[in-house]
Amino acid sequence: MNPTKMAQELAELYETDLAQWIDKTVQLLEEQRFAEIDLKNLIDEVESLGKRDKREIQNRLIVLLMHLLKYAYQPEKRSTSWLSTINEQRRQIVLVLQDSPSWKNYLTENFADCYAKAGREARDETGLLIKTFPEECRFAEVDVLTEGWLP
Repeated sequence: MNPTKMAQELAELYETDLAQWIDKTVQLLEEQRFAEIDLKNLIDEVESLGKRDKREIQNRLIVLLMHLLKYAYQPEKRSTSWLSTINEQRRQIVLVLQDSPSWKNYLTENFADCYAKAGREARDETGLLIKTFPEECRFAEVDVLTEGWLP
C-alpha cells in the first residue's frame, strides 16, 4: 500500500477507534515506517499529553491547597477524610513531577493562581467568608508538597 494511502486510512481510524489507531501508530514507529504515519493526529496526541499533565497538576494542587486551608481554618472539623485527601493529592502531584521534573516549573508558575481558586473553593465548602483565608498563600510551596506537613 502506498504511504499516503496508509496515512489517510490511519487518519480515518483515529476517528473511529483510538485504541487501534495507537496500536497501529506504535507498530509503524517501531518499524520506522514514518511516511505511513498519521502525523497530524500524532502531533495532536503528543500535545494533549502535556495538557493532560498540566491539568492534573493544577486540579490536584487546587484540591490539596483547599484541604490545607480547611485544615488550617476549620480545626474543629478536621477529619481523617481530609488527611486522606491531602495525602493522596500530594502523592499524585509528586508522581507526575517524578515522571516529568520540568513540570515543577509549571507548578511554581501557577501556584498563586491555584491558591486563589482553592480559596474560593474552600469558601464554598466551608461557608466561611473568603476574607477568612489570606489573600496570598502563607504555605511554602515546598511544605505543601512535603509528606506529612500540615499547617
